[in-house]
Formats: sequence, C-alpha cells, structure tokens
Amino acid sequence: MTTDTKTSASALDVTGSSEELVLVANPEPGVAVVTLNAPRARNSLSRRMMATLGDSLARLGGDREVAAIVLAAAGPAFSAGHDLKELAAHRADTDGGRAFYDETMQACAGLMQAIVRNPKPVIAAVEGIATAAGCQLVATCDLAVAASTATFATPGVNIGLFCSTPMVALSRNVPRKRAMEMLLLGEMLSAEAAASYGLVNRVVPPERVREEAIAMARIIAAKSKLTVAIGKEAFYRQIEEPLAEAYAYAASVMVENMMARDAAEGIGAFIEKRTPVWKGC
Repeated sequence: MTTDTKTSASALDVTGSSEELVLVANPEPGVAVVTLNAPRARNSLSRRMMATLGDSLARLGGDREVAAIVLAAAGPAFSAGHDLKELAAHRADTDGGRAFYDETMQACAGLMQAIVRNPKPVIAAVEGIATAAGCQLVATCDLAVAASTATFATPGVNIGLFCSTPMVALSRNVPRKRAMEMLLLGEMLSAEAAASYGLVNRVVPPERVREEAIAMARIIAAKSKLTVAIGKEAFYRQIEEPLAEAYAYAASVMVENMMARDAAEGIGAFIEKRTPVWKGC
C-alpha cells in the first residue's frame, strides 16, 4: 500500500453534503489508520457507514503489508451510535420499519464480529464521545486508547431503546456489575472511569491519542504477523469455552504455532541474541 492513500465510497451524510465516509491512510510501514469521516453526523453508524467501514477493514485484514489497524474518527465524536434519524424515517414503512431494523442490527452485529475475526489487531483511538453502538465499537476493538476528555455511555435506556447489541461487547469487556450500571443508568462515563472498568487500555492527553495508538500499532508491527494472527484468533475462541476445553484448544494452538518457521526463527534469535527476521509462515 502507498503512504497516505484514501479509500471510501462517496455518500451523502445526514446534512446532505457529499464526503468520504471512511478515510484510510498509512502513516508508517505496517500501520493503517482508518478514520470515520462524518463529523456532522457525529460519525453515526448508518447503514452506509457500517458497510464502508466493514469493506475497509476487510481489505486491510487481507493486506500483507498491514500489521495493525488504528480506528479513529474526525470531529468531536468518535461515534454517537446508530443513526437515529435513519431509523426513525423507516417508521413509515409498510411493516413499521421491522425489516429495516432487522437488517440494520444484523449489519451491526456482522461488523462487530468481523472486527473480532480480522487477523490484524484493531486499536480504537477515541478523542470524543462514544455512545451506544459507538461504545460497542470501542469495546469490540482489541485495544483502545482514550483522550482524557473522552466520554462513554450506553444511554439507550434513556430513550426507550435498551442497548442490547452494545451489551454483547460491553459485557465481554467489563465486570457484570459495571456493565449493568452503564446499561441501566445510561450515564456518561469519564475516560478515567472507562480505564478502571477495563473498557479502554490507556488514557492520554487529547493531542496524543492518535500518536499513542500508532505507537501501540508500531510495536505490534514489529512482531510476526503470523504469530499475532494466531494469537488473536485463539484469544477470542478460548475465552468463550470452559476451562478444560480452553486449555485443550490453546495447547493445540501452541503446537501448531511451534511448527511455524517464525517460531523457529524467533526462538533461535532469542538464543543467539539477535533481532529476528520474520517470514510470516
């Protein structure tokens, strides 16, 4: 991939102006930065936004030159969640919007699962609010860096629409009582509180958020891409299994990983006190 490339489908945001919904750049080797680019719509997860973001992440997941992905956003909001205006407009459908709502929630679930299945680690760089499905997006990413001014919430209960799908990612990232507090109270959570809950990894000054996320991506990019992909897949699979099954599966993964050339290279380099040269196999 070339430096500072941009990809997206042009589309109309809710204000009616044409802009690229998702921007993709390569600030340094091995690192891709994906930016949600609908600031006037508070980077809401409209159907087009989800489709465009999903396409961009899938392409980067298959790019051999990319080792890690930073997910950022333009404007004061990381993402305000689903586009409520888009959802409300379909109340006038003959079925009251049921089919559109079903397709939208399935699309959202598909996007979140695709992030988990993406072989490249995805790091959220949160510089503004992340609410409802936007908070779900942060929880779904493998790592997250937040500005000290960032805020998080699952406020659906306040408008009569419980954050049931955000609950899936949230409850897999924070303790149950904390998750229920966020879901039932619908209150804003500070970045420091989000870190104490385990929703984000690090809190930094606003001007350092992307720099910190890219720094984390840079560290990952120095590792074997094969090993990282094996480890990410194994992490999410074992965590859903009972203890004995998790150990049995993880042991089999270790064996297969040990047979890889990169494992032989890494162990050899460690013993010989030299820098490993990864082959990705």
